[in-house]
Amino acid sequence: QVYVLKRPHVDEFLQRMGELFECVLFTASLAKYADPVADLLDKWGAFRARLFRESCVFHRGNYYRRKVAAGGCGGTGATAPPFIRCPFRCPQVPVASWFDNMADTELLDLLPFFERLSKVEDVYAVLKKQRTN
Repeated sequence: QVYVLKRPHVDEFLQRMGELFECVLFTASLAKYADPVADLLDKWGAFRARLFRESCVFHRGNYYRRKVAAGGCGGTGATAPPFIRCPFRCPQVPVASWFDNMADTELLDLLPFFERLSKVEDVYAVLKKQRTN
């Protein structure tokens, strides 16, 4: 039996991201633990692929994402866990950590940004510019 406390608005967020992007779940967790959680979260099939600890490289006490596609880390990440790092300067959108604040709106607040991002030609350039601001 798996119990999950979902961040507020995660259902709407994942559904919309699946409509806008090719989404890949990438976690440093083991597949046997993360798969059941992903099954509960991904009711709409937003994740086109799932990558687990087996797809990471362990180096100096940290798990790193391997290059999974041409051009870097294989896409853009919305990331919270600090233990999954990308030494390749992957474009990422930082997401504030969450524990149990049921009034949290972080994921809803990010939707307009990702909707705009889905329309640009060069996602990497936009995120690089955002990172330097």
